[in-house]
Amino acid sequence: MSKTTGRSQRGGHTGVSIEDVAAAAGVSTATVSRAVRGLPRVSPATRERILEVASSLGYVASSSASGLATGRTRTIGVLAPFVSRWFFSKAIEGADRELHSRKYNLSLFNLGGHGSNRERLFSSTMVYKQIDALLVLCMSLTAEELEHLHKIDIPLVVVGGHVEDCAYIGINDYDAASTAVRHLLDLGHKDIALLHGDDETDLNFDVPRVRIRAFQEVMTDAGLEVRPEWDQWGDFTVASGQQAFNRLWNQPGRKPTAIFCSSDEMAMGVIFEAGRHGVRVPQDLSVIGIDDHDFSASIGLTTVGQRPDNQAELATKMLLDELDGNPEAVHSEVAPHELIVRETTAPPGA
Repeated sequence: MSKTTGRSQRGGHTGVSIEDVAAAAGVSTATVSRAVRGLPRVSPATRERILEVASSLGYVASSSASGLATGRTRTIGVLAPFVSRWFFSKAIEGADRELHSRKYNLSLFNLGGHGSNRERLFSSTMVYKQIDALLVLCMSLTAEELEHLHKIDIPLVVVGGHVEDCAYIGINDYDAASTAVRHLLDLGHKDIALLHGDDETDLNFDVPRVRIRAFQEVMTDAGLEVRPEWDQWGDFTVASGQQAFNRLWNQPGRKPTAIFCSSDEMAMGVIFEAGRHGVRVPQDLSVIGIDDHDFSASIGLTTVGQRPDNQAELATKMLLDELDGNPEAVHSEVAPHELIVRETTAPPGA
């Protein structure tokens, strides 16, 4: 699951916990965590007192700590629900770019598309301070998980989706989806299908729901019908786009003239499968996605582009700047998106 291994938070002396140190020093566990790891926002006098208490009790912050005062791991954790999909691989690339330039290491926590190992991850790895900060890619965190992270006061940024009470970097997904749908409306399309992402895991993606809502509200505001039989789902992969097209085209009745796809990979699947059915893009069917995937320009896909590598690079810079002593470094920021018109959209019947 991870490049790091779990270790008891009890430290180098059996029975001594971070709570014991906090109680003896008269401070919170978060303050102890910051003090023993050399993190900012602890006064010199408080840090000295905590280190003396910790030393007397035999508490050591982690196996990677070279000493109580230099408890940094110089490692940033990146938590990803997937690593094989475009958004996540590009975000990891951006994070690693910034970490490499600042001589930090990256520790990847890959949930592998499901959340069955989340409890062990949060209770046995991150809380035991084997990373200095955490970058979360496009997934929600439970109240209990946030409590674990707040307990050790670990710097945290989410990339690619909104998480309550956390700083996050990402595009405005509602606006991005609205931009895509309005492009189709401006071309004269009225019969528009939706291919949205669907979260079949317990990873609590927020992005699919926001993009669905944007599609429905833009269509309704334009006085157009949202047809339930044209509401299709996928998992942001090319294969799921192919499957969605087949389900849509095998239905009886009239067909849409355009499809808004919540990701470029699903849009690619639609285009590939449309060709197999003799459906011409864009003459018979306009297709638009979101992302500007590396292959989108090659196949002429109209899309709403974003740069997850830049988003993750910025988020990582914020985390490292906070670790370097800037308490205001971590904050939420909306990343840019742009409509990129290529060859897969045209007026209906063009």
